[in-house]
Amino acid sequence: MALLNNSVLMSSTPEILGDLGHPVERAGMLIAAGTLAGIVAAPAIGFLADRYGRKRILVPCLVVFGTFGCLGGFSPTFEVLLAVRILQGLGSAGLINLVTVLISDHWTGLDRARLLGQNSAVITGFLAVFPFMGGATTDLFGWRWNFAYYGISLLVGAAVARSLHDPWTPRRDPVRRQARDALVEARVPLTATCIALGTLIFFVMFGVFLTLVPIHLAEEFGLGPTARGIVAAVPAVTSTITSLAVIWFRRRFSVATMVVGGLAVFGASFVAMGLGSLWLLVVAAGIYGLAEGMTMPTITDQVAERAPDHLRGVLMALWVGGLRVGQTTGPLAVGVAMGWWSTATVFVVAGGAVAVIAVLLAASRVLPSAPSSA
Repeated sequence: MALLNNSVLMSSTPEILGDLGHPVERAGMLIAAGTLAGIVAAPAIGFLADRYGRKRILVPCLVVFGTFGCLGGFSPTFEVLLAVRILQGLGSAGLINLVTVLISDHWTGLDRARLLGQNSAVITGFLAVFPFMGGATTDLFGWRWNFAYYGISLLVGAAVARSLHDPWTPRRDPVRRQARDALVEARVPLTATCIALGTLIFFVMFGVFLTLVPIHLAEEFGLGPTARGIVAAVPAVTSTITSLAVIWFRRRFSVATMVVGGLAVFGASFVAMGLGSLWLLVVAAGIYGLAEGMTMPTITDQVAERAPDHLRGVLMALWVGGLRVGQTTGPLAVGVAMGWWSTATVFVVAGGAVAVIAVLLAASRVLPSAPSSA
């Protein structure tokens, strides 16, 4: 459900903007609107989940996400669609982090890392399905019907309310103390670095890839919505396989090697997308997926491992709040960059910037440098 937020629309952004009378440079605004509220809402949701329980917060998030998501299909103007997407984002803000918190509540060590990898594989697997599904729906029925898919979230909310066993004793300590303790934990160098890395990766995922690729495919190669959805789904295959094998990698390589290597792959694949033919872009997209599968489960596990039980909800929410910052600013920044440069140039500049960050991260030696053994 969390990935449905943007991925089902990404293949159809040129059609949505054209029908509502706006240029393609506004694609970043359309994508960012769905995540903007999460910058503030995600930490607040994690804070509430630590105090009142995971299930009591997760179910309302699903209901809000599904209700306002469906309403987006009736938007008469681009401005109304943005407003509805912002409200929808209040619900989506709690989905990824609360699932991660539930996993971390019940498993530790490599078992937790394995399940977080499986969770990431499910996310990236549906990231392969949703762009194609959205593009095909647009071709067959029109872009407005894509918003009907958000109604599935209401069914998921009912299933969670009925089936999720989540015993939780409400906290009684002062709110100020909880907030102060969480901020202390968030300032630990490794945790702060992981939050910053999550922000960067979601910046490039949702800005450089999910926003830029459909526009590039439409303008440079003339691909329609369904074909754009198929290309956008390519990295989900390699990312899913890598996420499922994350324990194999963790036993053989350090966190530092996996994350720095993943950033280097991001950078190289973006340069290849900008400089190459359509077929090279498809191959580069598959390689890009390897970086997603290596980095995201690994960084998530590092945050979860160091979060105390009574602060896990708010710390994972701060992590997701960082993701939302990247998810929101990435499309906006790419939209501005497309007003200055060609899509190919934006790819090359972004790839070079990520490669530089990989070098700086390797030099910092903040991330653990030994493979996991337990």
